[in-house]
Amino acid sequence: MLQKEVVDRMVARPATAAYGRLSVMLQWRYAMDKVMIVPPESFDPPPRVDSAVVRMVPRPDPVALNEHLLSQLVQVAFSQRRKLLRHTLGRWLDAKNCGELFDVQRRAEEVPVDDYLALAQVVQTAQVLGEKKA
Repeated sequence: MLQKEVVDRMVARPATAAYGRLSVMLQWRYAMDKVMIVPPESFDPPPRVDSAVVRMVPRPDPVALNEHLLSQLVQVAFSQRRKLLRHTLGRWLDAKNCGELFDVQRRAEEVPVDDYLALAQVVQTAQVLGEKKA
């Protein structure tokens, strides 16, 4: 059980206001559902916020990724969430020589979790190949 606003961010889907870094990082490894909302009247003394119960079921086969790389990628993408990704993630990808591998003509909140995971895999592979060449 957590604050309802946090649970909303955890289970958020793309193209919603609550969708962000937390959504992507958790949904990479967990299938999540908001089970129920618990109103303040359920507690004594009642808090000033609603609570919610979330079910987090570990995915049996999460995409194998460098967690730090995915975290960095998502942080850059959501750093200016209302701007097109070309202004943030596009520059980051260019610096990693992966600029042409992703559609940066959309906003961070419009990109599904699976697309972030696929991009992180590509960047990770490019980094490994780059290290082998050097």
